[in-house]
Amino acid sequence: MNLVIRTTIELAAITTVLLLLLSTPVAWWLARSRQWAKEIVGALVALPLILPPTVIGFYVLVALGPQSPLMALLHPFGVRTLAFTFEGLVIGSLLYSLPFAVQPLRTAFELIGDRPLEVAATLGAGPVDRFFTVAVPLARRGFLSAGILVFAHTVGEFGVVLMIGGAIPGKTEVLSTRMFQLVESLDFAAAHRIAAWLVAFAFVAVFLLLLVERRIAVADR
Repeated sequence: MNLVIRTTIELAAITTVLLLLLSTPVAWWLARSRQWAKEIVGALVALPLILPPTVIGFYVLVALGPQSPLMALLHPFGVRTLAFTFEGLVIGSLLYSLPFAVQPLRTAFELIGDRPLEVAATLGAGPVDRFFTVAVPLARRGFLSAGILVFAHTVGEFGVVLMIGGAIPGKTEVLSTRMFQLVESLDFAAAHRIAAWLVAFAFVAVFLLLLVERRIAVADR
């Protein structure tokens, strides 16, 4: 069980860090761009909120399989497939949790408005400087919310994880798939323990999210 918990936490932590890095420029562009195509990109980013996890998992599984044109690019490096690997789980988690990172960041960037950035520009700050010294600090609520949501959402993943990684002990088995296996084997007592832990974790994550948002709101007054 310790190994399952460790794999779950590692998956959630790696996904959270990578998504915060990858989603920040996407969210900034969606918040600041005036191009008509941005809503198409926004819709694509939000798709995982609507699509069944098994659909996402299926297409990622196909894309990471040995016959995939994408994986063919990695064959010269000795990589034939990423299906049923931890790395494959990370890729699937990035796609599945993408909107939980982009949406809070986009909202936070939109709430900044133009005025703070215009003031910074009049003081001689360049675009990159304005982003890191003005936009990022003012959007800290979005970063904290995105981090908490992505981490908690990844911990509770099931459909995507099962499709892409199966439940290989010590490799791709996480808490949600372990619970599924316990239910299949009619070991409801052990399944109850995992379910109770996940419920408690979800409550703490939501409570922490609300607490952080409240404290930042008070500090901004």
